[in-house]
Amino acid sequence: MTVLLQISDTHFGTERPQVVAALLRLAEALAPDLVVLSGDITQRARKSQFAAARAFVDALGATPALVVPGNHDIPLFNPLARLCYPYANHQRVFGADLEPSFESPALLVLGVNTTRAYRHKDGEVSMQQIRRVAARLETASAAQLRVVITHQPVAVTRAQDEKNLLHGRERAVQRWARAGADLILGGHIHLPYVLPLHDTFAGLARRMWAVQAGTALSSRTRGSIDNSVNVIRHDAHAGGARQTTVERWDFSETSGAFEQIARHELALDGATPRVAVTSPG
Repeated sequence: MTVLLQISDTHFGTERPQVVAALLRLAEALAPDLVVLSGDITQRARKSQFAAARAFVDALGATPALVVPGNHDIPLFNPLARLCYPYANHQRVFGADLEPSFESPALLVLGVNTTRAYRHKDGEVSMQQIRRVAARLETASAAQLRVVITHQPVAVTRAQDEKNLLHGRERAVQRWARAGADLILGGHIHLPYVLPLHDTFAGLARRMWAVQAGTALSSRTRGSIDNSVNVIRHDAHAGGARQTTVERWDFSETSGAFEQIARHELALDGATPRVAVTSPG
């Protein structure tokens, strides 16, 4: 069993200390093979906020972490920095690569930098990025879960969120489906959900799912949804069968811990498209 922990929209600078501690305890208990931070790591891209984010990642110990920037990780109130060196603080603590990847026998995870200095909040994916990701996906083995990380969503559940959709998503989803992608993970709107992209985009070449995470640590929660993360479990069986589940874990103000509140069973490849949502226990 391979375990991937998706953390998004931490917005360090607005983090809740008790939630940070609870998430570190969850990560220790899960012992994931990979932690993904899908953008908006900081609130205002300040050095102190990135330092706090680095300390959090370091507290995960030896667990590999894949970090992509979000729109909040580019300076907003410093026009010179935004224009000339928008990723300087991010790269200082997380390295030069803004589109990192991770590969193991069970996982192929590809980060995409969808932020643009010339856009305020919107994200964009270029044809060059689409082709690069597709080329890597086409090298995946039959057993691997093939995951693409974008900050902005490629599909939404509510009309009022359509303004937050990733620019270039139609071409990206169609091309990545042909190349063999299984999941597209994102954040940005602080709303957790799982959507079958094969029902959202006409003529998609394969079953593919959008997996969105809420805000993991920030006080900037949305509506009645508390801090939230996703736990993705993947099993590859003999004969090529693959089993993948997405669990939503929310912070409980009562217990002071993250608790599983939903579980999605995803059909991949040739299985009948369906998503079953059950409450644990």
